[in-house]
Amino acid sequence: MSGQNRKDVYPGAVVDIILKKDQRSGRRTRGVVKDLLTSAAFHSRGIKVRLEDGQIGRVIEIIEDDF
Repeated sequence: MSGQNRKDVYPGAVVDIILKKDQRSGRRTRGVVKDLLTSAAFHSRGIKVRLEDGQIGRVIEIIEDDF
């Protein structure tokens, strides 16, 4: 699932983000959302979040568990 809609991203969600330093390479970082930093309902490049380990980036994909 895409991370462009704020309603889809929530604290505790497992997501892949792109850090500012990795924007050129496209390298993804996986983590758990701690805080949402984008206040808009939609952002074309992804909602900006802070992960539990303190890293900040834009959500590229929300990882969904199939239980």
